[in-house]
Amino acid sequence: DAQELAGLELRTTRRRLSAWLQLSRLPFHTVGVLPFVLGGVLAWRHTEAFRWDVCGWGTLGVVLVMLATYYAGEYWDYREDSTGWKLSASEGLVPSRFAGGSRVVQRGLLPRRAPLWASLVSVFLAFVVGGVLQFGYGTGPWTLPLGLAGLAGGFFYSTRPVRWVSTGLGELWIAFCYGGLPVATGCYLQLGEVLPVVHRMAIPIGLTIANVILLNEFPDYRADAATGKANLVVRLGPERGARLYGVVGLCSWVSVVFSTQWGVPQNALWIHMPVLALSAVLVRSVWRGRWRDSATLEKLCAATLVVNLATTAAYILAVVRWGNG
Repeated sequence: DAQELAGLELRTTRRRLSAWLQLSRLPFHTVGVLPFVLGGVLAWRHTEAFRWDVCGWGTLGVVLVMLATYYAGEYWDYREDSTGWKLSASEGLVPSRFAGGSRVVQRGLLPRRAPLWASLVSVFLAFVVGGVLQFGYGTGPWTLPLGLAGLAGGFFYSTRPVRWVSTGLGELWIAFCYGGLPVATGCYLQLGEVLPVVHRMAIPIGLTIANVILLNEFPDYRADAATGKANLVVRLGPERGARLYGVVGLCSWVSVVFSTQWGVPQNALWIHMPVLALSAVLVRSVWRGRWRDSATLEKLCAATLVVNLATTAAYILAVVRWGNG
């Protein structure tokens, strides 16, 4: 009857909304939004002025670029993600939350081409937001080029024929797009220039996000190798990939220390101490091969993400307290 039909339509709508939320991977937007906020906080500390409307539009732009990236990855990595999903199912393993995509399309919750069209719409809307900022708010001539840089690295990370992930440059693009670029953009939109201190903070953030993407490649190693997705872990193998994780971690510690000698507030080092300690524990665990256990690897991936977010948050706190003791 009509009541049952209405209930069925409501349940269908809820399932589709849930599928889109899963596809959008909202929790992972923090890795781009937090560095953007850091750039804005740096600008505020520099001038004691802050444009909330510009910050709001800029945050929306960052989110749209990330949506374009995640949606494109869901479409262009369909074969790899499907292979990884089948391998996990055949071995009775729970698929990783940090690799293999959302699996929304694989489960038939959305049509195969839905992520592709959503990605293209996100790209278009990102251009609209960039135009509003550059021409409506007068944020400066580099506004649209900064957005284009983010799209170049994010949208084409998985998208063919460019497909940075299979060139050996994908991890470098991630380090740039989730490290220096959002910090510089957040600062530029407020000031019309990029302060030199941005680059000193960008290095540790970029290195920690590089380790996030590197370790996230471990759960899908076999599926990626079988389908020709030549990311760094496929190129190096897990053993050497684990050693690289340690080297990148060590470089991130050194860069934090040196950043406080190059204009970053001195209290940043002390605020960072718990983060550095956690990172050291993770490097030791990865070097000792703890990644071989799938349940432990899942925890290592989560903790590596925490290191990245906490590194950015530590810088934000240090800048807010700059000059306040």
